[in-house]
Amino acid sequence: MKEVAISEFKAKCLGILEEVRKTGKAIRVTRFGKPVAEVVPPSPGEPKGRRLGSMAGTAEIVGDIVGPTGSLDDWEAAR
Repeated sequence: MKEVAISEFKAKCLGILEEVRKTGKAIRVTRFGKPVAEVVPPSPGEPKGRRLGSMAGTAEIVGDIVGPTGSLDDWEAAR
């Protein structure tokens, strides 16, 4: 495992993180020669299902969805 001093890690943090992402190999960060942390690549997550159309076929239309919900006599604005 590659070891990097904490001062070098601080100066080159983004580059080191990119190296870990590309190579998939962990890097140990040391302070005065003693391990402080390990930067490891992320574990592969579960694949996310499709979003568009994921609810297709789960709804059911019951009754008239275009007409009024009640009679016009129930509305004060129509009086």
